[in-house]
Amino acid sequence: MSEKDERPIIVKRRAAAKHGHHGGAWKIAYADFMTAMMAFFLLMWLLSSVSSKELAGIAEYFRTPLKVAMMGGRNAADNSGVIPGGGPDTSRPDGQKSRGEMNKPARPTTAADMMERTDTARLRELKARIERVIENNPTLRQFRKQLLIDMTTEGLRIQIVDDQNRPMFANGSAQVQPYMRDILREIGRALNDVPNRVSLSGHTDATQYAMGDKSYSNWELSADRANASRRELIGGGMDAEKVLRVVGLSSTLPLDKKDDFNPINRRISIIVLNRRAEASVAHEADEPTVDTNTAAGSGREAVAAAIAGPIPPAPPAPPAAPAPQR
Repeated sequence: MSEKDERPIIVKRRAAAKHGHHGGAWKIAYADFMTAMMAFFLLMWLLSSVSSKELAGIAEYFRTPLKVAMMGGRNAADNSGVIPGGGPDTSRPDGQKSRGEMNKPARPTTAADMMERTDTARLRELKARIERVIENNPTLRQFRKQLLIDMTTEGLRIQIVDDQNRPMFANGSAQVQPYMRDILREIGRALNDVPNRVSLSGHTDATQYAMGDKSYSNWELSADRANASRRELIGGGMDAEKVLRVVGLSSTLPLDKKDDFNPINRRISIIVLNRRAEASVAHEADEPTVDTNTAAGSGREAVAAAIAGPIPPAPPAPPAAPAPQR
């Protein structure tokens, strides 16, 4: 074979081609799977942390229509019956009203309600401040057990109770002991921070007063001690116009109901009145009212006469006519 007949041998080699991009669809599916698993385990955790009563409520929610779930009925008609009425009586197509429709609307908040809430919040803040004053004052802190502070229907009540070894007043008198004076004056300074008025009452135990004066009893003693406490409050800086009432109650309202002779029954009660209690006390000066028509206006006339002054004496009766002679 001649050289002209020889053909060149050509070897074709292909370079290894890179695989094309497969896309991210699997990532989306994997993310959906992980989200579903997370939601499943979260649901299992929530179901294990709620009570059986709450689970029953959730089950009832999914068994009832949306309208009933929103309106508050027990089921689709609050009664078993035929459709469309929902009640057992077919002559009443309207069916039974749901509980949500039968409930009365809530009473709107009035200005008086807002003032009462503000008043209560103010008294609670005063209570906290007085307690801080007691805790921060070493002299008063040692008498903490003799101070009872609480909220009542009338307002903030501060009671200073007696102790067998630490009396508030001298025995059988209204003379204030030095430590009692310190307590009252600290309280008097704090009471000026609120516009509420104050009522004071004195209390004794059932031990009869025996100091030689028969006309002086526990009634007079409790009233004198309440009035002495009023003077010390004013001496501490409290405005004298804040005092609305000072009364002595003797032993009629013991703190210890089982033992009328317990020393803690001897106490001074200071009530920072809320608006409702203050109005109730103020109504004691209102004109009296009567129920019968025959006496209409007699109460007002009596009050007006008392304000005008003493009633003048009646004119003397005319002399009797002489008896005819027989």
